[in-house]
Amino acid sequence: MIEWSDQHQMIRDAVRRFLDEEVVPNLEELEHGDTPPYDILRKLFTTFGMDEMARSRFERQIARAKKAEAGGEPTPKKEKSEGDGTGDSAAMQMIPIIELCRFCPGMVTAMGVSVGLTSAAVMSKGTIEQKERWGLDLLTLDKIGAWAITEPGSGSDAFGGMKASARREGDEFVLNGNKTFITNGPYADTIVFICKLEEEGVDPRDRKILNFVLDKGTKGLEQSKPLRKMGMHSSPTGELFLNDVRVGMDHLLGGEKALTSSRGAGREGAKDTFQTERSGVAAMALGIVERCLELSVAYSKERVQWEKPIGEYQLIQEKLARMEVARMNLQNLVFRTIELAGQGRSMDLAEASAMKLYAARAAVEVAMEAVQVHGGNGYMAEYQVEQLARDAKVLQIYAGTDEIQIRAIARDLLSR
Repeated sequence: MIEWSDQHQMIRDAVRRFLDEEVVPNLEELEHGDTPPYDILRKLFTTFGMDEMARSRFERQIARAKKAEAGGEPTPKKEKSEGDGTGDSAAMQMIPIIELCRFCPGMVTAMGVSVGLTSAAVMSKGTIEQKERWGLDLLTLDKIGAWAITEPGSGSDAFGGMKASARREGDEFVLNGNKTFITNGPYADTIVFICKLEEEGVDPRDRKILNFVLDKGTKGLEQSKPLRKMGMHSSPTGELFLNDVRVGMDHLLGGEKALTSSRGAGREGAKDTFQTERSGVAAMALGIVERCLELSVAYSKERVQWEKPIGEYQLIQEKLARMEVARMNLQNLVFRTIELAGQGRSMDLAEASAMKLYAARAAVEVAMEAVQVHGGNGYMAEYQVEQLARDAKVLQIYAGTDEIQIRAIARDLLSR
């Protein structure tokens, strides 16, 4: 894939019209008010049939799973992606992400964690009953999901530093722990809670990692109010507190089988989720960069200093040129993702990490240069580049910091 097709551009234009009507007029309230983004996101899903596409995809997955179970076929360790040979399905998923990030990247984070990370954990690791119980509502945004791995004392050492625990008592588990920086945490209906199994005689760093699905309102579960943060204001972020939360085996993703893995099924599942999350950052970065470039070019034509537009000065021209190079590179990375999806493939962890590292840095550099092009106006909230600069920074932090991406890439290179 080397360019957007006419059909892709028609979809893009339709999404832009939707954003002009539904997001742009509400941007101030989404950024600085108390309005969660979920109603607008649900309207986006309904308007473009994304909920129906998710429902059809879900039904196919369940039918295959039931057929495999009835025939006694082994369940694949990792469900292979469906490829249509063209990548059109992936492109249709990418376009709303790119366009939303031109105005409100936080909405993409809120949407992605719910319909992407949380649902992916359920659909890839859950039993058929668990998929039917929680999967569809997450995929269609009928319910909001949160994927809870980060803790106050763990950060990048997500597994080693994890303190959240599950103690088995007969057919039940007792869960305890504190999670922080959890996207959708304050409002989530369904939470994938990642913790360690209490095992006597086993070093805490080596204990099994398990995933549990929790419902809002479960006794002993407390969801905090939204936290104040630098950017991504339209993406509610909060803390989770679990105090002796009791759940049955039906809430353990994968059921009894999850306990048979030497280190627990949750560890590998979390790595798969990180891979998916990192791959999506390029599309987010492309939307931010496109908008920053667009605004900077327009401002360079309008802003006059020393009796001529600032766009006629070479230092400004260099900034614009570098923004365009970043835009082209990001678009090519997005096209590669679409191509692979069309073949039923995805990037491995190292390649996804490399893409995430470049995309995040490019978004931050372009956004900061856009502020510089706008000068004093760029520092003011009434100019959108101020918001995009704040929003871009988190791309270098969540889904693994830049330093963690470098570590993943180097380890892969050195292991060859």
